[in-house]
Amino acid sequence: MTFKYWKDYPDRLLKTPPDLVMTSRKKDHTLFSQSGGRNLPPLADRVRPVTLADFVGHEELVGSGHILQKALETDSLFSMIFWGPPGSGKTTLAKLLASHSQAAFHEISAVAAGVKEVRTVLKTGGSNREMGRKTILFIDEIHRFNKAQQDALLHAVEDGTIILIGATTENPSFEVIGPLLSRCRVIRLPPYTSEQLAAMLDRALVEDIVLSRRDITLTDDVRHLLIESAGGDARKMFNALDIATGQYGKQESFTLTRENVKEALQQRGLLYDRAGDYHYDTISAFIKSVRGSDPDAAVYWLVVMLEGGEKPEFIARRLVILASEDIGNADPQALVLASSGFQAVHMVGLPESGLILAQVTTYLAAAPKSNAAYLALKGATSRVQDEGAQTVPLHLRNPATGLMASFDYGKDYAYPHDEPEHFIRVDYFPEDMAAEAFYRPTDQGHEKFIRQRLEKLWSDRY
Repeated sequence: MTFKYWKDYPDRLLKTPPDLVMTSRKKDHTLFSQSGGRNLPPLADRVRPVTLADFVGHEELVGSGHILQKALETDSLFSMIFWGPPGSGKTTLAKLLASHSQAAFHEISAVAAGVKEVRTVLKTGGSNREMGRKTILFIDEIHRFNKAQQDALLHAVEDGTIILIGATTENPSFEVIGPLLSRCRVIRLPPYTSEQLAAMLDRALVEDIVLSRRDITLTDDVRHLLIESAGGDARKMFNALDIATGQYGKQESFTLTRENVKEALQQRGLLYDRAGDYHYDTISAFIKSVRGSDPDAAVYWLVVMLEGGEKPEFIARRLVILASEDIGNADPQALVLASSGFQAVHMVGLPESGLILAQVTTYLAAAPKSNAAYLALKGATSRVQDEGAQTVPLHLRNPATGLMASFDYGKDYAYPHDEPEHFIRVDYFPEDMAAEAFYRPTDQGHEKFIRQRLEKLWSDRY
């Protein structure tokens, strides 16, 4: 018999399903997590599906004929790292793979566990392998393991003692050591779409052991607020719903209001999750404050993150991206300072790196803003993706050999430095493509002078 949800397990209020061994996993409880004197898990855990057929989203991975479905069908699961934002199904997918493969499942959090816990699981995995059973070790927030902790996994992953499934919100290329990364396949999980979140919301109201026993009315307006405020994060949506409905105590029938949902979102947002599940909310406020040229608000959110245990390298990396995306050539020194700040943070470490981050943050926040470089990249990318890459004109090709020169490579190329102003008006676009101004500098900061120069050189385009 297949059980789908918490309410289908007669004894599941007190223990986890078979073969799911929970280790070092921090749980939080909502306002309505008390029922009959017994603690219930959060809503997101209660409605977590236990069959792939009920898993919502990521059909390109678990759908018929796709990579993870094939791995299960052929009994050839491999070590992998799920890379995606909070609430994108990383933990759920790992548990489903373990359940469907009949493998022993061990889950640890990189925030709370160390080498000792890892070695305990590896020892168990060795015993399981001798008995012909596979062992899956799921490490949440694997990017928070240091090099020594990651090194401890290498041999066990390579010889098959364990199948490693890591979950991270960070780019594994930066946070996971090369030898371990080479032994795993990185699988990108995008945020859930609004349609997928809507399906999960409807299912929770019908299937959850708590919500299904109450007559809850959701207007279209409230449904939209729950879904859109989640930003693709299913766990955030479920937590907001859990807290909002908990505000009604034991009331059996009620209509959920926008005010209830907003208050629930605010209550959850006040807690900066050190495990990383909700740090995207705070980093978003931080980046938007810098982008909005408010150094004071930006420093406030910076301190919230640092006090919450956020890695300074994570913040520094976001500032490097912002320097190009939101400032660009309006202040060319922004990228130089942000890059130097990242290197300094890496060398110094906490608590002194906080001062470096404050310097970079306030400079970037006070700098003139331009997203012209970002829009130029976006526009050119759209053109190439829509039309494909065009042929390079002969006069722009490099005649590296005599044979190439005989085919007119580089013929009639005009060398700009031979001219007094070091400029010749030549068409550098493909022959069948009309010139287009992808880069449109603003009148902010240094870009004002760039724009004036381009208007003089390419007056037909600017």
